[in-house]
Amino acid sequence: MDRLTNIFKQSTFKKGIVVPSLIFILSITFLSSFFPGQTAYYLGIVQEWIFINLNWVYVWSVTIFVIFLLFLLFSKFGSIRLGEYDADPEYSFFSWISMLFAAGMGIGLMYFGVAEPMAHFSDPTFAGIEETQRARNAQLFTFFHWGIHAWAIYGVVGLSLAYFAYRFRLPLSLRSCFYPILKNKINGPAGDVIDTFALCSTFFGITTTLGFGVVQLTAGLVELGLIAGTGFGYQVGIVAVVMTVAILSATSGVNKGVKLLSQINIVSAILLMAFILIFGPTIYLLGTFSEGIGYYITSFFTLTFNTHAYDPASQPWYFSWTILYWAWWISWSPFVGLFIAKISRGRTIREFIGAVLVIPTIFNFIWMTIFGNSAIWVDRNIGNKVLSSIANNTDELLFRFLDYFPVSGVTSSLAIFIIVVFFITSADSGIYVMNSIATNNAAKSPKWQLIFWGVLLSILALVLLNAGGLQALQTLTLITALPFSIIMCLFCYSLIKGLVLDHNYYARGYSPAANNWSGEFWKERLQHILSYKNRPAVEKFLQQWVRPALEDLAEEFNNKGITAVVQINEKPMEVQLTIKHDVIEDFTYGVRCQSKLISDFLVNEENIPGVDINKTYIPKTYFGDNRMGYNIEYFNKNEIIADALKQYERFVELSSEVKNEMFIDNTLKDTP
Repeated sequence: MDRLTNIFKQSTFKKGIVVPSLIFILSITFLSSFFPGQTAYYLGIVQEWIFINLNWVYVWSVTIFVIFLLFLLFSKFGSIRLGEYDADPEYSFFSWISMLFAAGMGIGLMYFGVAEPMAHFSDPTFAGIEETQRARNAQLFTFFHWGIHAWAIYGVVGLSLAYFAYRFRLPLSLRSCFYPILKNKINGPAGDVIDTFALCSTFFGITTTLGFGVVQLTAGLVELGLIAGTGFGYQVGIVAVVMTVAILSATSGVNKGVKLLSQINIVSAILLMAFILIFGPTIYLLGTFSEGIGYYITSFFTLTFNTHAYDPASQPWYFSWTILYWAWWISWSPFVGLFIAKISRGRTIREFIGAVLVIPTIFNFIWMTIFGNSAIWVDRNIGNKVLSSIANNTDELLFRFLDYFPVSGVTSSLAIFIIVVFFITSADSGIYVMNSIATNNAAKSPKWQLIFWGVLLSILALVLLNAGGLQALQTLTLITALPFSIIMCLFCYSLIKGLVLDHNYYARGYSPAANNWSGEFWKERLQHILSYKNRPAVEKFLQQWVRPALEDLAEEFNNKGITAVVQINEKPMEVQLTIKHDVIEDFTYGVRCQSKLISDFLVNEENIPGVDINKTYIPKTYFGDNRMGYNIEYFNKNEIIADALKQYERFVELSSEVKNEMFIDNTLKDTP
């Protein structure tokens, strides 16, 4: 008993995250298992209402994510590194891409590589369209669903997590993405709610994928004659084997198990794809890939914004495919985003976005072209429409397709191997991510916690599979995607706010006063730096230093026949030097007393004396052309004169250039 107590004492679980998550997960599992029909029915009503009435939320959210990432890709923020400036990537490029791909969509490609293009090609919605055009559209729709839009969803979450975790040294959890909005409140109940949502979403997504994937694996093993049927007992055995390996992989760490399995699987998938390309209609596939890319590019914006509002007959198909996909990718994004962020430390933002958006998208396009277009070609030319007739039976469609190729037993075995390994990589990375969320990214957790998540996933997936509750759970997952799409928009806002602050912080130079420092009177300068002034102190500085300096300068200008005046204004106090002109604009150099907010962190810092409130005052310059002014609180009288003369010299130099006449023409001021 004491040993068990010690084990739990060593746990890194955060009660505020784990307890409500488990309560919610077990409650939903109970409803979906004991009342699967009723639960699926009512959740289906909610999903249908959302898809019909709020589908535009998904459309605009995904569009925003694509535009946002493309903006960052080509912006000045692209060079910012996810980590310290000299940080190196933790993984080689191949390992990074392999893990990113395996966690993101690996098993989906095996499940839908043949099934989705065939489903679009044979869908009754498009029965009136000529067959060749239906084949082109099937490829186009598949590209759209598996292309840049899908990876932009993952990219927004992954980039937000990686940026705030590695740049601001915050925990690698969704709560950290709200830091610019919530500040330290992310460490309280608000942060726990965010991470609870992420944990439940991740758990449900992996559970449904595990459950439905077992059905496909069972169908494949039956096709090969390795098992006699698709009964529940066989499914229990498959889950036990897959999850045992997944748990072993997860407990060995990302650097070992996950990375190795991902590399093995990407190589295996490429071999299978190359086999289909070589022994399939090679010339046809190469040609359709080229055409498909062009068709996708030319149709990109039409597809992006199309809600089928003018074509109600096609809307059921649109809700069942495009909107369902957007909801599914969004619901998976906490899991995939967390894993992508975990393996992306040291990459630049430009490198991250370029790799996440482009490389998996191109691979998906190649895969879907080779498998999907091969299936359509077989169905049209030698298959007598057999594949079309079973297009809705996605569990066995891949294996029936492979029967049309040489050594179908070998290729089916390789396909099963790939599916199994994709299962394992999705499950082990999912276990790793769930434990990371549940512990608020604790540095090191006991291995029994990883085992706990693996066992819980296995048990609940089997319970739901046996009770027929997976459909209800999948529907709930899709429903939760709606509020999370809004949360992701807030991620974009937080990220751009953080990036602007980041760029300004590191790009900011020295104070203008520092340009004149020679080291003389350094003790007095230090005292100035450590002093935070009230309004009377700054007004005194304006009277004792700024006013005499500008009056001496005005007197010298007047002695040389140039009209110059000094004005004193109150509330706020200002001292202004104006040099009068007739044809060109007057030159103005002024200094005003201006308030400035101080960070609460600096106010609470005990090692900086004299900061009691979060407001101070500074003498700040202003100019006649409305340029940004600067703080001159460290200047002495001669330095104020020198600064005003530097600004006047700049003014004269700019006024002498013909191209600047529009800015300096004083004769236009009074023109109505």
